[in-house]
Amino acid sequence: MRMPVIVDGPCATPGGSAWPLHDADATRRIEAAASAALPPHALMQRAGLAVARLALAVAPHAGRIQVLAGPGNNGGDGLLAARHLKCAGRDVEVWLAPTHRARPTDAAMALQQARDAGVAIGDALPGAPAELCMDACLGVGLHHAPQGALAEAIRHANRHDAPVLAVDLPSGLDGDTGQPLDADGTIRARWTLALLSLKPGLFTGAGRAFAGQAWFDDLGIDACALAPGCAGLVTETRSLWPHRLAHDHKGRFGDVWIVGGAPGMRGAAWLAARAALAAGAGRVMVVPLGGAGDDGFDVQHPELMLRTVETLTATPSPLALATVVCGCGGGTEVRAVLPSLIAHAGRLVLDADALNAIAADRSIADGLSRRAARGQATVLTPHPLEAARLLGTDAAAVQRDRLAAARRLADGAPGWVVLKGSGSVVASPAGQAWINGSGNPALATAGSGDVLAGWLGGLWSQGLDAGDAARLATHTHGTAADGWAASQAIAGPLEASRLIERLRALRVRAVSA
Repeated sequence: MRMPVIVDGPCATPGGSAWPLHDADATRRIEAAASAALPPHALMQRAGLAVARLALAVAPHAGRIQVLAGPGNNGGDGLLAARHLKCAGRDVEVWLAPTHRARPTDAAMALQQARDAGVAIGDALPGAPAELCMDACLGVGLHHAPQGALAEAIRHANRHDAPVLAVDLPSGLDGDTGQPLDADGTIRARWTLALLSLKPGLFTGAGRAFAGQAWFDDLGIDACALAPGCAGLVTETRSLWPHRLAHDHKGRFGDVWIVGGAPGMRGAAWLAARAALAAGAGRVMVVPLGGAGDDGFDVQHPELMLRTVETLTATPSPLALATVVCGCGGGTEVRAVLPSLIAHAGRLVLDADALNAIAADRSIADGLSRRAARGQATVLTPHPLEAARLLGTDAAAVQRDRLAAARRLADGAPGWVVLKGSGSVVASPAGQAWINGSGNPALATAGSGDVLAGWLGGLWSQGLDAGDAARLATHTHGTAADGWAASQAIAGPLEASRLIERLRALRVRAVSA
């Protein structure tokens, strides 16, 4: 068997552009089909070996290892891993969850093999400190918070200093949504080894914080041949960058219009404009809303062109072939210009106050449907609260199932959606979805969303389709923040202006490679 792979680079699937993700129902079908095609117990034997090999790789000097084993097949994986670690000379102690039910056949086999190998197994939580803790309590399909002895075992692991390696999923985490079923009763892992399939909940919402660094072992099974993925995980977008040829001119890279920046929020529009310019747009025009437009002229970037609101309604429309980014700092003033933009913009990115205006006015929202019927593409970039307003719910409900919320938005708009947040979700009007694998809390600061909107618009204007532009923009936006975080001794926010410079440098490196 090969070593498990870390899930932070190009997809390991031949020809794949994203790692396929499978929810609990699909994973059960994959497991059943794979088990039926292999000799008895072979799949669990592969899983136990994979877990043991990763444990030795990430904690090579851990002499004392605790394994928390649940009553089902997840516990069986942990028991077989314990056997391998015992044979490798480690001091292994297993806590085995009590159960009144018969253990699954594979788990019963694993228990017997661990006992035969001399592994210490008991039902009392270990008291002596360990150098590595393995969480094999609960796997996929959990729909309620852990209770009883399992809940106490999880709290025990979280209270102690030993780093935790979670088997398949951190126990207590919903693998489909990334939400903890009980925040205090969910394992906080340093590493998670997903087995057989990658679960979407490891990569979005709170799942990223609970899972730690994600690793994957397919156990020699082609999961997509047995069940289609529910989404994709984007970890590599180099092939999506627009190219520049020797004979190209600025007209080839499109016009971007930034409409927003009401009084008191002018900076949001200028940040978006700078980002569009950094992305490589041919020309960038800025239309401030709500008063004289020259009070926020960007003297550091005189190549940004100032325009008045009146130019938006000129005939013929200058927007028909342009990419329009609307809403960054738009305030209430944006409502007056939205209907015209929705009607005429060739490509339209809607952010911030434009989304709030659509949520508050059904007639504006209806314009998006008519726009889609005309074949005009739209990308919406809400954060969870803006998404909640559009869906008529609250932010907590959006966060409980980010994939489902993004799909509902994309279907209802209809248009492409980038649901921002930890593990941003890109969803298409056709129901496809991708989770972005980059980014970190350095982006949790004012202006980073404005930068994303402008960056997306600048990339889109260069001839990409809406989906490629959304995935490329979202992934590189996060990648720039990841590079920043890696260079800092103490993690902190990445100011929006510095983010733009990092994005510019990232683009230069990408197109020069």
